[in-house]
Amino acid sequence: MRVLAAMSGGVDSAVAAARAVDAGHEVVGVHLALSAKPGTLRTGSRGCCTIEDSGDARRAADILGIPFYIWDFAERFTEEVIETFVGEYAAGRTPNPCVTCNEKIKFEALLDKAMALGFDAVATGHYARLSLVDGVPELRRSVDSGKDQSYVLASLTPEQLRHSLFPLGDSWKTDVRAEAESRGLSVARKPDSHDICFIPDGDTKSFLEKRLGQRPGQLVDAETGAVLGEHTGVHGFTVGQRKGLGIEAPAPDGRPRYVLSLEPVSGTVKVGSARDLGVHVIEADRPIWPSERPLDGPTECVVQVRAHGGIVEAVAEVSGDEVTVQLREPLRGVAPGQVVVLYRPDAAEGDLVLGSAKISGTR
Repeated sequence: MRVLAAMSGGVDSAVAAARAVDAGHEVVGVHLALSAKPGTLRTGSRGCCTIEDSGDARRAADILGIPFYIWDFAERFTEEVIETFVGEYAAGRTPNPCVTCNEKIKFEALLDKAMALGFDAVATGHYARLSLVDGVPELRRSVDSGKDQSYVLASLTPEQLRHSLFPLGDSWKTDVRAEAESRGLSVARKPDSHDICFIPDGDTKSFLEKRLGQRPGQLVDAETGAVLGEHTGVHGFTVGQRKGLGIEAPAPDGRPRYVLSLEPVSGTVKVGSARDLGVHVIEADRPIWPSERPLDGPTECVVQVRAHGGIVEAVAEVSGDEVTVQLREPLRGVAPGQVVVLYRPDAAEGDLVLGSAKISGTR
């Protein structure tokens, strides 16, 4: 096949491209310039789309002997990912920008352009297993559970998955680094990126305040209705948050308070005890079924609500474009705007992704 290898400048995408070459594909490397003002250098594991990253990707492509290009997707990234991120927080929701980036940039904008140029597939360094069974995609968890990225890929459509390659799904991260070393790739020991790529200092609150300004409101006790303090905007909070609430007086029982809900119109942030955080029912909409198989009646499954963690057994049921998930055990810190991913447990072959949906509410 003609394969376009997305090369971020990290070790995973470099080895994924190398494996695509080894498989006999005609491979072209591309680095996506996503930042309108790329930094010159990374700071350890922080930063993204820097000059250093594009240089590392180019050097890896040179070693692999494949053509290499840089495509400027900065404007679309700003519109589809950053502005969506800001808008979701302003509306009192908690988005996952990595899910949005995969959906809108890497597997919509990039894949669309690749297909228009005559490529058959896009290869990335994601840790997930993908196979075609009678032409139907099956997306599963990676062998390396600690690096599994099936959660952030679960919003992809069947057609997008049919034109995707994840060469690292059957590998452990330690083996990928060792392979990069043996291939002479300089990124073999490069630290993984962490946090939100467009907020390299990790200060999400300041980032949002610069774009949204201050929108004062009140911190209210969810049980008594008592006003406990003031804040500068609901965008500075997320459900389940404990630190940085700005409440001076301790709770009557001396235990920590947590954010329970956000009301952006009134500017109210409701707080309460840990016991009030437990969610038993998740309501979600806009489901996507990667294997083209919507749920048929109540379905036993395992659900995940965060990229790492928030996993519990459940029963899910679909009604039109709505998904209701009854949790076997309560989960804490489940917020509207997050994505819930449904898995069918399979110890032998790796949990199969049944579908995903955007969380609209909880009970």
